[in-house]
Amino acid sequence: MIPAPLRSDRGSTLPIYIWLTGILLFSAFAFFAFAQAASARNGAQSAADAAALAAAQSARDDLIEDLGEAVGGDADWLDWLDPEELEGGEAAAAAAALAAENDAAVTGFGDTTVAGFLGYEVEIQTNYTVGDSIIPGTENQHANADATAVIEPRCDVPVDADPTKLVTLDCDGDLVNIDPEDFDLDDLPDASVLFSVQLAE
Repeated sequence: MIPAPLRSDRGSTLPIYIWLTGILLFSAFAFFAFAQAASARNGAQSAADAAALAAAQSARDDLIEDLGEAVGGDADWLDWLDPEELEGGEAAAAAAALAAENDAAVTGFGDTTVAGFLGYEVEIQTNYTVGDSIIPGTENQHANADATAVIEPRCDVPVDADPTKLVTLDCDGDLVNIDPEDFDLDDLPDASVLFSVQLAE
């Protein structure tokens, strides 16, 4: 009896290799597409954060200037240490400038209040797109993000403070003396001593 010839499995495994290779390639391209999108989102969020902080810092500078003008000439100058509203000033322009530095544009801007603190909310859109990928439409898709930054007063005013006389402020441990009778704008400390600026969660 003549034994039957052995058959090779080489021909049947080739399609499996091709199929697995195709799956691996597709997975790699899909992962790259998601990575592109994540990178664009991260860039957009960084631009939004920077723009919101720039707006709040600009408003803080305005507060310091107005406080300096009020001391000695306004009996209510202590109110500037815990403002009830922010003036527009250059806040919007500062936000636009920082967004542009991060290759983005401001699409929405407005003042807001978070946990009792005044600030600004900024919405941006990247100038660049996600880029070409296996996902249709990404070549024309821009990333969007928003952020809010607030200005938090840091100084405690003595309950018996007389705004017409020397007042010692406790600004998170830093003592600041303001004497309306002998005051110069340069006597005010850095803005960060009187007010902190931070992103709202």
